[in-house]
Amino acid sequence: MDLKKLRLLFQKSEENPVSVKHPFLSPSNDEYDKLIQDLKDRFDRGNGETIYHIKGEQDGTTKPLSREDYDVCVATLKSLAATRDADCVVLREEITKKGCSGHFLVRCKADELDFVEIRVAVVGNVDAGKSTLLGVLTHGELDNGRGTARLKLFRHKHEIETGRTSSVGNDILGFDSKGNIVNKPVQGSLDWTKICENATKVVTFIDLAGHEKYLKTTVFGMTGHAPDFTMLMVGANMGIVGMTKEHLGLTLSLHIPIFVVVTKIDMAPPNILKETLRLLMKMLKSPGCRKTPILIKNHDDVVFSATNFTTETLCPIFQVSNVSGENLDLLRSFLNLLSARMPAHVNDPAEFQIDDTYSVPGVGTVVSGTALRGCIKLNDTLLLGPDPVGQFVPISDY
Repeated sequence: MDLKKLRLLFQKSEENPVSVKHPFLSPSNDEYDKLIQDLKDRFDRGNGETIYHIKGEQDGTTKPLSREDYDVCVATLKSLAATRDADCVVLREEITKKGCSGHFLVRCKADELDFVEIRVAVVGNVDAGKSTLLGVLTHGELDNGRGTARLKLFRHKHEIETGRTSSVGNDILGFDSKGNIVNKPVQGSLDWTKICENATKVVTFIDLAGHEKYLKTTVFGMTGHAPDFTMLMVGANMGIVGMTKEHLGLTLSLHIPIFVVVTKIDMAPPNILKETLRLLMKMLKSPGCRKTPILIKNHDDVVFSATNFTTETLCPIFQVSNVSGENLDLLRSFLNLLSARMPAHVNDPAEFQIDDTYSVPGVGTVVSGTALRGCIKLNDTLLLGPDPVGQFVPISDY
């Protein structure tokens, strides 16, 4: 579908970002206080970040913003961000003789002990390049075409030997308040503690298995890890084969917003790539999916799709290469703009969902999982269960 038609479609129902008009032009003290309160409310809804769209009125009652008025609006927005200890970063600008407009990301500066987490499940058929893409995104080094990037994510010896993921793997990508990536590998490995300390937003990738014999593991990862979004991987040279449709159906049944990444475009002939995209868009438009696919070609497409992605109607499609690095910057920008779908529920009683257990010598049993609500502190007493008879056992966190 044409992006111009889509923008007109979402213009009336657009809630985030909203159009900013007169209030930003030299507001009075009362108007400025209202703008501060509005920013606070938007931060509460967006977990510490929001996107503003500064533009002139389009209904004929007010002229489009001139360059001088536009600069005044931008200065007002930056001063509002400063009152909340936040950074204001321009995402895109359109400066013409007819008027000026722009999208701005306003994100709070988080301290070392706090950050916003976005969970993205990575699914797709075997050999679609899931682990390779995550290795390239998180470590910042391109693949050599033989799978060196994916070796940094594998957990078991047989995964390294076969090149196929058989377990639920995790990796993270951190962004600071200005949208810069904070991942800095040291001797080929990432220090997750430093990434979380320096990041304001952390994207957690849930790397799931693509082979059909590991489907139960994939279902467990999609349900137990509570992903906010799903990234469906499709190999440009192979097309929609194997478990692709099953993974798509699983995502749709769980009502998780999905975006598609077509990989290996550097090795796929143009006619094969064109046919893969045609079949992909046909599948997404089918009555079973009812999605509106959008081919992401530039940064403007990224901003538009990211701000309207939570409607579960749009389905952005990225075409990337892990070897040449083509369009990887667009995918990184899109991940930076994603916002959490689930509210934090920080003030509710703590609820922690256990995904895996470990036995550490000298420490004992260690569990990992997802904090669904509440806040867990040192020496808190929690209830572990239910056991086979439905009972909960008190335990201490230390």
